[in-house]
Amino acid sequence: MAQTPRIVAELGRPETPEETAARKAESSRVHRQSQNTRNLIAALIVTMAVVVVIILAVPRGTPPEREPIDVSAVAERVSAAEERPIIAPDAPASWTVNVADIEGDGVRAWTIVYADETWFLRVAQGFDADAAWPTRELSGASVDGTITVEGVTWDRYDIPDPSRAGNVSVALATQAGDDTILIYGTADEETLERAAAAVAPEVERLREEAE
Repeated sequence: MAQTPRIVAELGRPETPEETAARKAESSRVHRQSQNTRNLIAALIVTMAVVVVIILAVPRGTPPEREPIDVSAVAERVSAAEERPIIAPDAPASWTVNVADIEGDGVRAWTIVYADETWFLRVAQGFDADAAWPTRELSGASVDGTITVEGVTWDRYDIPDPSRAGNVSVALATQAGDDTILIYGTADEETLERAAAAVAPEVERLREEAE
């Protein structure tokens, strides 16, 4: 028995074979598009779940603190390697040591960097440094008076523009045998003088050993 053609309400008549084919094709397209959307959403959900698992699996916590630098031990090794006396100031225990190493190109210098939350000071022992070495290190700063701390007289440098001198705002220098000791950085006067006081015995030792 032949199937009665489907009457389309919008047309008020049975749909033609071409219209039937177009309707079925459109229905199939909509169905496939719906399936693709659902598959995409499912894939995104799976991906997010994997990301969450990975994040939860990564160990958390603060990184371990860096081992403190033993200035005396490093100075002893450097002294043996350089075959010359090296300073090892007895600085306050609360001062953090960030660097203790040989630095410099033209003039090699044993350098210790002390720091706190609000300041930093470099204590450098320039090996056989010439008289102009501190000025070069301080971007052309000139001597502006002297200061005596624990019996050691230091040249004080005037630094009018710290931004041009690597954010260095204070500096002291003195001769210690064949070497020059330079203390420089950003700190208040009290901290600068405490550093000079810690270095003073080492300056006297270098001077005595050079005699």
